[in-house]
Amino acid sequence: MGFLFTRHARKTQDPHRFLDSPDGPVPDGYTPGEAVPGEIAVYFADDPRKLYQLRQWLPVFERLDAERPVVIITRHPRTYAELGELTGLRRVLAPSFPDLQNLYETSDFKIAVYVNNSVQNFHSLRQRRMLHIHVNHGESDKVCMVSNQVKAYDRVFVAGEAAIHRHRAALIGFDEDRLVPVGRPQLDLSPEPLLPVTDRHTILYAPTWEGENASNNYTSVDVFGPEIMAAALAVPGTRVIYKPHPRVSISPLPSMESAHQRIVGLLESAAQRDPGAGHRFIPSGDILAVFEGCDLMITDVSSVGLDFLYRRVSRPLMIADRYDNATRLLSDAPISRCADVIAPSTVAGLTATLTERLTSDPHRTARETMRKFYFGDLAPGESTQRFLAAIADAAATRDRLLSRLDASLAVLLNETTGRSA
Repeated sequence: MGFLFTRHARKTQDPHRFLDSPDGPVPDGYTPGEAVPGEIAVYFADDPRKLYQLRQWLPVFERLDAERPVVIITRHPRTYAELGELTGLRRVLAPSFPDLQNLYETSDFKIAVYVNNSVQNFHSLRQRRMLHIHVNHGESDKVCMVSNQVKAYDRVFVAGEAAIHRHRAALIGFDEDRLVPVGRPQLDLSPEPLLPVTDRHTILYAPTWEGENASNNYTSVDVFGPEIMAAALAVPGTRVIYKPHPRVSISPLPSMESAHQRIVGLLESAAQRDPGAGHRFIPSGDILAVFEGCDLMITDVSSVGLDFLYRRVSRPLMIADRYDNATRLLSDAPISRCADVIAPSTVAGLTATLTERLTSDPHRTARETMRKFYFGDLAPGESTQRFLAAIADAAATRDRLLSRLDASLAVLLNETTGRSA
């Protein structure tokens, strides 16, 4: 009887919501039917497994909020709950499609910002009185960085020249005028270092995950991750840090799970043999907070390698190639041109290469050039200022275009009314 009453109550309050999600989660963080104040809507529809995509943007959005009020719109209850532990920004939960549409219709957001390519972004893109801006969640040479979905957004914020080339090469009929180079504001942040100071050289192994399909799989973990870790641990007088992508440790693939556990096991065994070395497995936390204490990084094709290039351009970088295809790697990932490449066919000599690179760095000049290709010639802090200015320009453009549209509709209405009379 209680179930019938609940269904009837929901149906009476919002018939459209009842049809869409009769027994699903209900809105939170606002009163349906009342306007939510704010200028910028950050839209994030996914479950907590993908929160890392939004988390890295939170300090930037908090800075933006000081100038233009930001509201984070979530669709998943657990994401909504966990987000409350991560930021003081206002957040709301609009779980069903009618909830979202009613929220937009009763509020007056000027801009919607998207940090990923979720298919649910298209629920939000239906709103016609906002400008929609895609910012993505990193700067990377992965194939997933350029999707045909970007054609749906009014503007696409990118880091620099490399991203412009990437879109030009991958998309048919894309209007490049939508691309707005802003650098990478996250790299202006200075998180508290996670690693204690040591007199040892520190090698960081920071692999990516396997991606959501084969074409987006760049991880080295299941191909030769344990060999990479063993080689790094064999370098005399070093501290080795393992900081994988957050989704490596929860991978459903047996090969990934097994290789990850072997890597952790090698590290733990080395730490037991030499407690003073400081070897560490860091399963979570800000990767930027790890960079400061590292002298060399091994990674895959991912945003992490480019972040290291920007923040630690004076330090050697190595890129792992699971496919052992140098021609493809040089074409798809320009960063590999200023790094040593590790492949299944060369990993046997990795300890010697690591030892040499810690004292001899032939790629330093090339890294400086490549840093400008990816991020432009931006000093610390300038990416954030570019981002804020680009948001301000978009907000002003929205107001101007909306005013012009409303005026045109008013003229059309008057003309139609006059003809009818």
